[in-house]
Amino acid sequence: MHIRAPAIVCSARAHAEVGVIVRLLTADHGLVGAYVAGGRGRQLRPVVIPGNLVEAELHARAEGRMPSARVELVASRGPWLTEPLPAAAIAWITGLTAAALPERHAYPALYGALSGVLDAVCHAPSARGWVPGLLAYEALLLRELGYGDHRARGAPEFSDTADLIAGFDRMGIVLNRYPLADRRGDVMASRALLRERLARI
Repeated sequence: MHIRAPAIVCSARAHAEVGVIVRLLTADHGLVGAYVAGGRGRQLRPVVIPGNLVEAELHARAEGRMPSARVELVASRGPWLTEPLPAAAIAWITGLTAAALPERHAYPALYGALSGVLDAVCHAPSARGWVPGLLAYEALLLRELGYGDHRARGAPEFSDTADLIAGFDRMGIVLNRYPLADRRGDVMASRALLRERLARI
């Protein structure tokens, strides 16, 4: 296996003394787990932050073995992780992707949509500019995984904060029931934190 492709970091977990196991979403190869040597070191720690866009080179000597990866930063979400609402949105949407998608199944539409939602979270002037996109991404993920069409009906924009929160809650029920039914603990805790912060706007 030898892959070189742009990728979105969806999760990063410490492994051994200085390594990190990342889950990277690519357009053509789907979600790929890989080991990054030195991922906890000073140079690579800021690169393997969930939400970051990287150029990834993955190698595996044998089929079925976890590949090793070299990653170079293309776009960082780090500056927005100090802001409570964008940080919660980035943690939720990348955590959902890492938990719900099977590995090595290509979902090019999800890759493009996730990239767009992350850009919106980081650059929209307020949450009203990106929450509809986040909900559309959740609906697309459900559709791509075969759970039917859960797109919000009606106007594409929410009339007020209460309407926005109601739409957010409706989608949460569906996510709990389907793709996260067996692994919702930590992942849904991220969504609960995001909801709490959205309720304050």
